[in-house]
Amino acid sequence: MLFPKIEKGINPYSANVQGKANEPITVAGLLDRAKQILGPLYEGGVPDWTLEEIYNRLESNAPRIAIIGGSTDHPAHIMDYLTSSRAAIRIWQNGGVPFYFSTPVMCDGTAQSNQGMSYSLQSRNAVAQMVVNQLEAHSYHGAFVIQGCDKQPLGVVSALAHLDRLRKSRGDAPFFATFAPAHVLQGGTIPEDVIVKLNKMYDKAVEMGHQDIADDLKDTMSYILQCSSNTAFQGVFERAVDRKIITKDEHKYFEMRLAVATCDDKGGVCAFNGTGNSSRHLVAGLGLVHPAVELLTQPPNQQQINETIDALALLINKPEFGVADIVHANIKNAIRIHSASGGSTNLMMHMVAAMIYAGYQFTLWDVEKIHKEQPIPDLFDYSLTEGRDIFSLAMQCCSGNSRGMETLFFELLNNGVEMDQDALTVTGTSWLTRLKYTDSLPAKKVKENPIILTKPRRPFSGVDILRGNFFESAVVKISGMPTPQLNQFDNKLAFVLYFENEDQANESLLDSQLIEKIKENYLFDRNKLIQTLKYNAPDRFEDLKDAAYNELFDVLAKEGILKIAVIIAGQGPVAFGMPEMFTPMQHINANRILKRICTIISDGRYSGVTYGAAIGHMTPESMEGGGIGYLKTGDILHLQLRNKRIDLVNSDELVNKSNLIYVEDLKLEKDRKELYEDRLSKIKQRQKLVAAVNRMVGHTDASRGVVPIQVFEEAELIYKHNSHDSHALLP
Repeated sequence: MLFPKIEKGINPYSANVQGKANEPITVAGLLDRAKQILGPLYEGGVPDWTLEEIYNRLESNAPRIAIIGGSTDHPAHIMDYLTSSRAAIRIWQNGGVPFYFSTPVMCDGTAQSNQGMSYSLQSRNAVAQMVVNQLEAHSYHGAFVIQGCDKQPLGVVSALAHLDRLRKSRGDAPFFATFAPAHVLQGGTIPEDVIVKLNKMYDKAVEMGHQDIADDLKDTMSYILQCSSNTAFQGVFERAVDRKIITKDEHKYFEMRLAVATCDDKGGVCAFNGTGNSSRHLVAGLGLVHPAVELLTQPPNQQQINETIDALALLINKPEFGVADIVHANIKNAIRIHSASGGSTNLMMHMVAAMIYAGYQFTLWDVEKIHKEQPIPDLFDYSLTEGRDIFSLAMQCCSGNSRGMETLFFELLNNGVEMDQDALTVTGTSWLTRLKYTDSLPAKKVKENPIILTKPRRPFSGVDILRGNFFESAVVKISGMPTPQLNQFDNKLAFVLYFENEDQANESLLDSQLIEKIKENYLFDRNKLIQTLKYNAPDRFEDLKDAAYNELFDVLAKEGILKIAVIIAGQGPVAFGMPEMFTPMQHINANRILKRICTIISDGRYSGVTYGAAIGHMTPESMEGGGIGYLKTGDILHLQLRNKRIDLVNSDELVNKSNLIYVEDLKLEKDRKELYEDRLSKIKQRQKLVAAVNRMVGHTDASRGVVPIQVFEEAELIYKHNSHDSHALLP
């Protein structure tokens, strides 16, 4: 399908000869390399991309389309060369002018638990900035985006939405784009000889009386092999070394054998439902992904690329198909698909950011309002232990038994969820039109191990937004907590165990004697233990109220009555770039004792693969005067997850009168103010570990997407919850 010429705005390539002198060789080079790479798979006929013809297309304002790839030091972008080659050929065949550039793409797995994680969130805004730079400098009209993992997808979405809004305000043609997510990477398997050795380690742990280590090892072995499961193994191995079950050399041997068996050599987005695949689902929900390339097990073939690029002809020159308008029209669809599929907490910021970059006044509270309009059922039966990972979903799609997010959209409608069916998408049609073709649309077409469901597992899912008396907002991934675990932590009193940074937390959580040391150092007052017992397990109060401290503590820990809120502060955007608290949460999840009693509360983030009682994105952050920085070990918090609250309890009232009275303003207490000032000075010193040029100063907080202040301030369009027509400017 031939592309129309661009109709609006100035053509700088016509007015300025330098672009026509410089760029034809880059286009010809791209197409020559594409033909060479494709070899016998090339379907383009006799090459006709002469420098003169490229010049003529630039002069006549044929659509200049950037193929935006990622850096090949990220597994998701190993095969970009093949996809970009196919895209370049088709763009040329359709009368367009293809260009190619790539952006750096951080791998969050590689950056976990080291200084690199302080650059992860910032990389989203950096990608947005770099993409706008290149598109503006070279005056491209549209983009074919090879969508990767981590922060790259929503960084590019934000950039293109921002640029589309800017172009329209200048009277230029709307910016159009389509996204092609990288295929799903197949998870690894533990080599047979390693399984034998791990089973021997299990037996040895049992013989030595360390049943907890043995059971944690068996649990970890049940997962498909992913970079995230390697971290779980690491925690078990380190505790096993500490108890002399294995040696350090054996630990390193196991680590090496598992690591090299993890990733398929063709790369892709990891098969767990982390930020990468959550972004795949979300961007599809935003209407920006053509269904031909949404969920694949290998790079898209030429036919799939052609179908995706041909649809661009329906978008060009049409404002309603500009990226900002598509994002706006589909934001409710995206939020509901994200919720129903148990998406990453990271996306709670990225969705907000994308809307702000698109020019809308939009915050976390708008997301909450959309959530509250109607409950979103859990329709995603994903599992890393039962053969239902995202690679399995991609296989179901490739076999013709599922249509991915179209199927989820359809099942949400069938479950009474109001979706914006009239919203336009990059197919050049609405969702309503897309769903009229019903082949393989119902979830029931998948007979064996379905991931997308017809009947919900639970009537609720997604990420909840919390409030409290010492903070303004935080998030918790309810979909990552099975109902029994939710019951374990909901409406419970929890002792604060405070850490000033992630490093301190990781060191303690890997200490196999952590619980014993808390007891030995009397970190939790006996009277407070008695009162938390009375609240958390009233049926056990009479049996234990007179027990000695050590006996009381041991029973509370063993029976899971004791709850500990592991506070990791000083991790916010300004303080330390808002790194993910994946590793400390993984250490908890890989320890069956800690898993029953510990939650993490942080002003940092979490990995999309994180599950369990993980509470993050707390605002204000500690460095900005947030109450999280005033907490101290031994404080008591009231966890009310179903009521979406966490409150600091007045411990004196609890001990003296058994009343659950909340602290009115913890910052008024002199000792806390002094403690905070000391911590703040340490945070400022630690902040210097992050390169000054990459620090996230001059940004909004997590509830407002962590976007540059100037982007936030210039987002003037009012988002109306009950209307598609929300383009009214503020008075």
